[in-house]
Amino acid sequence: MFNPSQDDVRRFFCETYRKHRAGEILTPLEAIASDWLAQHPEYDDDLKDVDAALGADYSVENGQTNPFLHLSMHLSIAEQISIDQPPGIRAAATALTQRLQSEHEAHHHIMECLGEMIWNSQRSGLPPDGAAYIDCVRKRV
Repeated sequence: MFNPSQDDVRRFFCETYRKHRAGEILTPLEAIASDWLAQHPEYDDDLKDVDAALGADYSVENGQTNPFLHLSMHLSIAEQISIDQPPGIRAAATALTQRLQSEHEAHHHIMECLGEMIWNSQRSGLPPDGAAYIDCVRKRV
């Protein structure tokens, strides 16, 4: 999933949820996603019906968290940590996890930094600043 559409992402998480509940074999990526799904039972209703998920509007104006964006960020951060890209994210995430004594809470802090980096990149028209991202995470340690 290198450049998935919104619908692709929603289908992926709904199918992962379905396969996990049915006890089916998961791909390695689905297994990682499934671990994050298990930590967010509040999203179960959003994941049960793929057609409803495809049509759902999670705009800021509706005041809802977009479960698919949230889960995608968990998955992205897990991948970044696993390959240490950008360089330094693994050490920064490990230190933050140790301080908070929770990988999940550390991910939520890292999400804020990731979101800030993406927002700054979009606003400036420049590539994402990995060094600023790592600095943001380190400041939370």
